[in-house]
Amino acid sequence: MLKEFFKGIWKENPVLRQLLGMCPTLAVTTSSVNGIAMGLATTFVVVSSGIIVSLFRNVIPSQVRIPVFTVIIATFVTLVDLILKAYFPDISRALGPYVPLIVVNCIILGRQEAFTSKNPVLLSVCDTLGMGLGFTLLLVVLGSIREILGSGSVFGMHIMPAFFRPLVIMVLPAGAFITLGLIAAMYNLVNQKADRT
Repeated sequence: MLKEFFKGIWKENPVLRQLLGMCPTLAVTTSSVNGIAMGLATTFVVVSSGIIVSLFRNVIPSQVRIPVFTVIIATFVTLVDLILKAYFPDISRALGPYVPLIVVNCIILGRQEAFTSKNPVLLSVCDTLGMGLGFTLLLVVLGSIREILGSGSVFGMHIMPAFFRPLVIMVLPAGAFITLGLIAAMYNLVNQKADRT
């Protein structure tokens, strides 16, 4: 079970290894708070839908499994969207249309098709929780780097010295591509060194 959990955090990280969920990864990570919010919303949806899919895996006919998975996922996405709008309106506005787009996030549908529809509930929870937390971790790191370099703050707290001049490019889409590319390069270097030893 621990192996299934930790593979999503590092070895099979959904963004760095599988290149899934790129749209929200690049779009909402202008700040660390946005990264946490999107990551936790996605984690909730992937784990919750994974539990339901795993529970009913022997009941869902294979011919209609993808539409059924989509309806289950959409139900939890709607729940998350309504909760964000009701209790966290600022975050809901910041994430914009990317919360409803969780429905078509390949991380979620991919986990249901590849893993939870074929495994028992406890194993499915470990897998989906690891994938969700791996996704969240990457969004927080990416959002924090962009926020520090783009505005001199992290989690809304100013941390850079007075002489620091923010790099405007870091809050633009190009900053997301550059930062993600550098993170992916470091991830690959670490993995290559680990494979050699």
